[in-house]
Amino acid sequence: MSGLLGRSQPNWWRTVLVGGLGVLAAGVIGGCAAEGNAGRPVDCSTASTPCLSGSATVAMQTSKGEVRFQLDGAAAPLTAGNFVDLVQRGVYNGTVFHRVVREPTPFVVQGGDPLSANPLTPPNQYGQGNYIDPDRGEPRLIPLEIRLSQEETPRYGQELTAPGVTRQLALVHQRGALAMARSADPNSASAQFYVALQALPELDGRYAVFGRVSGGMEVIDRIQQGDKIIKATVVEGGKLVGRAAT
Repeated sequence: MSGLLGRSQPNWWRTVLVGGLGVLAAGVIGGCAAEGNAGRPVDCSTASTPCLSGSATVAMQTSKGEVRFQLDGAAAPLTAGNFVDLVQRGVYNGTVFHRVVREPTPFVVQGGDPLSANPLTPPNQYGQGNYIDPDRGEPRLIPLEIRLSQEETPRYGQELTAPGVTRQLALVHQRGALAMARSADPNSASAQFYVALQALPELDGRYAVFGRVSGGMEVIDRIQQGDKIIKATVVEGGKLVGRAAT
């Protein structure tokens, strides 16, 4: 794995993200369609997941200490709303940080796989799970959501990779950025998230950033693979809106 992470290798990030941050099983990608495919309109009044109105602060108690996340419902309402909803449902409680990459250079701390909360799940299966919607009995998948700073609403279902466009992103991968992990399908994010350990501009426009670490980055720096999320709670804000919130 360390060889794949070498920044000197051409397109190193693509290999890593499809094989690493691409966390959903191939069978799930083929069997479940996400909302927000390119060309299909998505907004908070039609989405099957709630949106976040305004901002929210999430406190996450981990086995290494507390981390606080500030979520941005203006730039990423659907992605942040999905995260708040999962926090409120207790989905993240007891899950494992199953992927921590610090060498040869700092990359990400990744967790939130619902499968990892089950003590019967073999560790080699961590990173393959989604949140299963209890009302539908199938994985909840959300579209890639990216907002440009000069636009009022986000764009959905498509990567924005042109250099002139990525310079206009409302949220970027700075150190401490909070974003959704997914498979190679842009519309396959579910519950798994990651925190950037340094600026990662190569991910901008490809993965949905929806918040940042507002406290406890030193805790993130101590987290090792196998550490756990004990409990996550919304401590401020967190108003959910849209059809799915009613």
